[in-house]
Amino acid sequence: MQNLFLTNKAYVEGRISTPLTFSHEMYGESFYTFFIEVPRLSQVLDVLPVTVSERLIVNVDMSVGKLVSIQGQIRSYNRVVEGANRLLLTVFARDIKNIDSISEKPNEIYLDGYICKSPVYRTTPLGREITDILLAVNRAYNKSDYIPAIAWGRNARFSSKFEVGTHIKIWGRMQSREYEKKLSEDNIVKRIAYEVSISKFEKVEE
Repeated sequence: MQNLFLTNKAYVEGRISTPLTFSHEMYGESFYTFFIEVPRLSQVLDVLPVTVSERLIVNVDMSVGKLVSIQGQIRSYNRVVEGANRLLLTVFARDIKNIDSISEKPNEIYLDGYICKSPVYRTTPLGREITDILLAVNRAYNKSDYIPAIAWGRNARFSSKFEVGTHIKIWGRMQSREYEKKLSEDNIVKRIAYEVSISKFEKVEE
């Protein structure tokens, strides 16, 4: 099982922005969720969800406003929201500690997985090239995490030709993005999407 941690690594640093909220219990161990504000180079903040075990935070100050670093993995799960099944992401903490300041690299993601849906290539109104990728990353007990990722520019062009089943490794950062969802003619809701913004990737030849 230890080798599976080599295919899905997340490291984030930031400021706690919400109190702990009980999430679920598993084998007598309670898990909590909270949100963390992680700065980009542009000073924009990504507000990311984190899931943490009660056993990891015994000696950690989890007050709103405190700075923490988190090592773990990106996990996905399905939840019914407004009658529809939605894929939700969280940073699943395996280690958490208080820090005094945020480093130059506060958001680093590494994933090793397989494309499980045909990539979608598009351009923004400003002409930027984007390809949406859905990556399946294996987990223990025959489970997988399904993680959306975005490639930009020449990486977008290159990855748009990948077929389902292509094995790739990606490096990047986890980001939050607000968008509007039109439910009906007069009902538009704001939602937040989480995805990995790819800075580089490698196609694995098998």
